[in-house]
Amino acid sequence: MKFSLLVLASPYSQQGGLSALQFAKTCLDQGHQLYRVFFYHEGVQTASALQCPQRDEVNLHDQWKELADQHSIDLVTCIAAALKRGILDEGEAKRYEKDHFNLNKPFELSGLGQLLDAQINSDQLITFA
Repeated sequence: MKFSLLVLASPYSQQGGLSALQFAKTCLDQGHQLYRVFFYHEGVQTASALQCPQRDEVNLHDQWKELADQHSIDLVTCIAAALKRGILDEGEAKRYEKDHFNLNKPFELSGLGQLLDAQINSDQLITFA
C-alpha cells in the first residue's frame, strides 16, 4: 500500500509529529511505500535545522532527515506556512533579503499542489494533528 502523511502538529508541543514519524517507520518496516510527507500549519517547524531539543528527547528534524535519506522519501514543507513561521531555504532567504536560512535538504519548500498530488498518487493520506 502507498501512503502519504500530512503533519500539522508542532514538533514539540503536540504528539502528532512523533506519531507521524513512528507511523512512517512502521509502514516502511512492513513493506509499504511512503510517497510523501507534507508538513503544514505548525508542522512546518519540523523542517527547521536549528532545533536543539534536549539530548534525551527525540530530534524530530534529524529523525525525518535520516528516514528520508535512507528511503528516498519526499519531505515537502508548505511554503506559505513556512515563511510565516520563519522557515526559509537558501533561495527564499536571498529573495527576502535575510542573512540566514534554516531549511536544508531533504526538506523542500513547495505549495499545496504537492499535497493534492500526494492525495491523488497514494492509496491513503493520513493526517497527524
